[in-house]
Amino acid sequence: MAKKNKNIKEIKSIKSKLANGELIKNEDALYINNPDYFLTFSDLEVSDGIDIIENIMVLSDDYISFNRENEDDALTDVELMEITEEYKEEKAIEGGYICQSFDKIDYIINNYDDITVITVIANDLEVQDFYKELKVVNSWKGFSNAKLNLGQIILLDHAFSPKLLIQLYKIATKQKAKFFESLHLPAHINNISNNEDFLVIGSNLPEETLDQDYIMEIGLDITNMEYEDDEIDLDEFIERIEDAVIISCEDALEKVNLNTGILDYLVSEGIQIGEMIEVGMSLLENMEPTDELKEKLEKQLLESISDRNINALIIGAIRMEEDFKKGRVREINLNDKLVHFYPDALIGATIANQIAGTKGVLNFRRYSENKPGILYGLGPILSNAFAGLIGGCMTKILE
Repeated sequence: MAKKNKNIKEIKSIKSKLANGELIKNEDALYINNPDYFLTFSDLEVSDGIDIIENIMVLSDDYISFNRENEDDALTDVELMEITEEYKEEKAIEGGYICQSFDKIDYIINNYDDITVITVIANDLEVQDFYKELKVVNSWKGFSNAKLNLGQIILLDHAFSPKLLIQLYKIATKQKAKFFESLHLPAHINNISNNEDFLVIGSNLPEETLDQDYIMEIGLDITNMEYEDDEIDLDEFIERIEDAVIISCEDALEKVNLNTGILDYLVSEGIQIGEMIEVGMSLLENMEPTDELKEKLEKQLLESISDRNINALIIGAIRMEEDFKKGRVREINLNDKLVHFYPDALIGATIANQIAGTKGVLNFRRYSENKPGILYGLGPILSNAFAGLIGGCMTKILE
C-alpha cells in the first residue's frame, strides 16, 4: 500500500508538557504522541474510559479494511487493537494508546490558549448546483449510506483529576449535541450526522508523576495525585470549553462547505418537484396536461423558489409548523381546532400574490380548499404555503 509523506505539526497552544506532543497525520492515521503522558477520558473503541497513555490514535477505515482478513465481519475491539499494534510497530511508535477507527482522516485545529480542540472530519456530503442560484446537498453514496461525523480531541493544559475530566467530557458532549440541534438541519441530513463520532478529553499528569523515582516509590495512583481542580475558576473554564466546542464545530462545517437551502428542506419534507407538478395539473380546467405545460410549470416553480422572498416565506412555514408540532410554543397546539388562526392562509396568499398578483391569490384558494395530491398529507401551514406556490405558478404560466 502506497504511503504519503508524513505531515508533522506541533500543537502550538499547549504550553507545558503537552508542547512536546506532536500531531502526526498521513493517509492511514492521525495520532498525537506525548512522551510525558496524557490523562484522558474518552468513548473511543479501544479505551478503558480513564486512561494514562502516550498516544491518541485515529486509524482510517481504508487502512483498517486493507489490513483485515475478513471485511464482511463487523470490526471488533480486539481486531482493531491488533491492527493498531501492527501500525505502531511499522511506524516505530512507542507507548500506550487509546484508539478509534474513523471513516476519513481530515482535521482542523482550534487553539484557545490552554484549550486545544482537534476536530476530525468524515463527510460524504457535498453542495451541488441545481438550477441557477439553487443548490442541493447530495452524496455519491446516497443518503442511506452517507455519513457526516465530527470526532473531537480536546486537550487541556492543566493537570485535572479524572472526576473533573468526566464532568468536562459530559459538558462537551451536551454542548455539541445542542449545537447540532440548534442548526435545525433537514431531517435526512440530521439523521446521518454524528452517529459514529467520538470525543476524547485529555489533560496533563501532575509534575511529580514524571519523576521516575517518584513512580518507582509511589506508583501511578491517580486517585491521590495533586491536581489543579481547585486552582481554576470552574464556571469560567466550563464556559470556555462550551465556546471552544461550538466554534470548532462551526469551523469544521465551514471547512467541508456544508450549508443547507430551500431544496434540502423540501427533500426533508418529502416534497418533490414532480409531485408539485402533478398537483398543479390536477385542477386544470378545459385543458390537457401536456408535457410542454409540465415543463413550463417546472421552470416556473424553480424560478419562484429562487425568489428570496418566496424562499424565506416557505422556510418560515417549515419552521413554524415544526415548532408548533413539537410544542415549542405553548399557546398554539396544531392538534386543536384553531379558531381565527390564519397565518397559514396569509403565507399561502402572500406567496401566490408575489408570483402572480390577485389572480394568483384566487387560484391559491382553489388549491388550498381542494388539497389535491401531496397537499392533502401536509400539515395546515405547509399545505397552504405550497398551495400558494403551486397556485401562483399555475396562474403565471397560464397567463
